[in-house]
Amino acid sequence: MYIKLQATMLNITHKSSLCGVEERVRNNTEVQSAAFAGVNFCHFKLERKMFHSSTQKKSWTFHNEAEVNKLRQENIQTFVEKHRGDLQDENIRDHFLTFQEERLLCRHYEHLLRDFCRKFEPPMPPTVMATACTYLKRFYIHNTVMNYHPKWIMMTCVYLACKVEEFNVSIMQFVANLQENREKGTELILNHELLLMQHLNFHLIVHNPFRPLEGFLIDIKIALAAILHSASKQGANLDSYVTEALVGKGNRDLLKQTVEQIKRIRYMVKHIDPLDAGKIQYLEEKLERCRNQELNPESEIYRRKLEEKLQAEEDETFIKRQRISEQSRAADEQFLMSV
Repeated sequence: MYIKLQATMLNITHKSSLCGVEERVRNNTEVQSAAFAGVNFCHFKLERKMFHSSTQKKSWTFHNEAEVNKLRQENIQTFVEKHRGDLQDENIRDHFLTFQEERLLCRHYEHLLRDFCRKFEPPMPPTVMATACTYLKRFYIHNTVMNYHPKWIMMTCVYLACKVEEFNVSIMQFVANLQENREKGTELILNHELLLMQHLNFHLIVHNPFRPLEGFLIDIKIALAAILHSASKQGANLDSYVTEALVGKGNRDLLKQTVEQIKRIRYMVKHIDPLDAGKIQYLEEKLERCRNQELNPESEIYRRKLEEKLQAEEDETFIKRQRISEQSRAADEQFLMSV
């Protein structure tokens, strides 16, 4: 029973090279304490299996950054072609946001999202911030900030992430963290919520690294330390445990690929250019000049179209009620005649 539990905990089988060591160290008390990490490591395995069948893997995982940037550039190009009017080619760059400018503005709002989550009351779990940032990044893969301003999309991402990650806050508690008009914030966040979900294709589950990482760290701190200590007393060498348990024995290509990816991520993090406040201010002003006013909740044209839509819905409802009333009256008259 104990050997079976230990094998499950370490993600190995009897065919593994560790089986011989297992027999020699199974009576050590240090190893017994490692068994408590089994549930966490099994959860890590389960997370991996769930990820490979998830919408995140199927719909939101790309081959490289160039593939994502191509989609973003297409969004901008489509917007420019639709809204350029009589604008000459040489003036397009000055009037509309370029790809680089939009990316810089999105980075700015990603930082604002992070700061908002860190200052949020009551204190917000890190999974909410990670999910919200993922929503924001996904939204602007297929949309441009010139159609949907990131200010309220960002807030809606956080509010939606609170629900998905089961961080229970009401809309009133949420907007209490806003520094400006809270009534306006409530209206805009609730109005954008369905829009956000639609553009995310209702793919709301995000596989963040926190849960599997936590289980993995517990495995390293408890199980690995105990086993290595016990194995050293028995004269066994387990230096290859980590690589063999994670990527499989003999799979050196996958190990090399994983190491290269880690190096790339570290390089990206270390070489992120700081944001220029003056440049951001200029881009905010440029965005106000070129954004689609029909999708701007604060514009006159948006309000007019909204009123027209509501009036059309009221007219349609009135016509339906009138038709039902006439049909009911005709049915009553027919019934009386038959009597």
